[in-house]
Amino acid sequence: MTPRRLLLGAFGDPGHAFPMIALGRALAARGHDVTLQTWERWRDCVEAEGLTFAAAPEYAVFPNGRAGSQPLDFYEAVVYATKDTLPLVEDLKPDVVVADILTLAPALAAEIADVPLATLIPHVYPESEPGFPIYSLGARLPRTALGRAFWHWAHRPVQNGLELGRHQLNHTREQVGLPALDYTHGGTSRELALVATFPQLEYPRAWGGWGSNAHVVGPLMWEPPAADVELPPGDLPLVLVAPSTAQDPSHRMLLAALRGLASAPVRVLATWNRRLPPRSLPVPANARVVDWVSYSRTMPHCDVVVCHAGHGTLVRALACGCAVVACPAIGDMNENAARLAWAGAGIRVPQRFISPRPLRLAVEQALGEPSIRARARDLARWADRHDAGTAAAILVEQLADQ
Repeated sequence: MTPRRLLLGAFGDPGHAFPMIALGRALAARGHDVTLQTWERWRDCVEAEGLTFAAAPEYAVFPNGRAGSQPLDFYEAVVYATKDTLPLVEDLKPDVVVADILTLAPALAAEIADVPLATLIPHVYPESEPGFPIYSLGARLPRTALGRAFWHWAHRPVQNGLELGRHQLNHTREQVGLPALDYTHGGTSRELALVATFPQLEYPRAWGGWGSNAHVVGPLMWEPPAADVELPPGDLPLVLVAPSTAQDPSHRMLLAALRGLASAPVRVLATWNRRLPPRSLPVPANARVVDWVSYSRTMPHCDVVVCHAGHGTLVRALACGCAVVACPAIGDMNENAARLAWAGAGIRVPQRFISPRPLRLAVEQALGEPSIRARARDLARWADRHDAGTAAAILVEQLADQ
């Protein structure tokens, strides 16, 4: 195997940066020279894995409250970031660029410099097929021809939105000297797309529906170092309450779980993920509440994980064999929760039902139905047998060799 020079790019929050760090670690372990362009906040994490850090341009694309601060339109920020990233690509001369699906700057810079491009999709595949429910609504795959016909009709306004996105992206491409695209989902490479999720969470597609470029490699998981936490004493089933680091500012799910499970025959370990609650949390006798938890070291001891269904938390729980109670807050969390319920490895609690009693009932169901826990253990066994990092790295190497 020939060592390659590779540039990875992921500008954003942990849900996008951490899977790219996992990929970088796997590529470096195979002897490649890996540079990861990301936000300054992740510098220490990147360098700790033996990767070269490259600072990503950071532009405000939403109002931040600062006097005189003028946020940029998303695509306007992409233009600036592409021009800032192009010198890095030209100087590094990578054999392949791998860009996160929402990180367009290194992808466009790679195309300008005529470098092979791969896209990392750190969640389920967002492109639909006829009859699929609209992505992120939280609807499950229909079981009947009538249901498939309904969703086929319902996709018409979605297609209009995709066309609008294509025109906006083409305007951006024009500003950096690239030709227009005649297809939607232009942020996904037609050369290689790495879908970093469990295949068991992917709806079945018609023959050839994946195309030759998309490959489900399994979840790419990484987390920063964290100290161990003491588990609640006893031998009752252990429930981890793991809120999102970005959503639910009032900690509605955390409060509901603590109250609902206070008298349940379980142990509860809950974290507020270093986001101070707006008011004091009730801490029942069967619970411990901490500021941070290492999921990789804690979840193997758990029976159920209650979470908002962010993809990283969800797949980590399933990889540890935990049944999941998913309380989606927004966007793709709804999709992840729907896929979880469809796969039979957990329970979905819609946002309008997030209160103490429904959460307790959901946890009791997750613990009481053998099929749910068995399905979660099936996914854990699959994760043990399939090294997602190695699978993704081999595909990147094959692209470099073409």
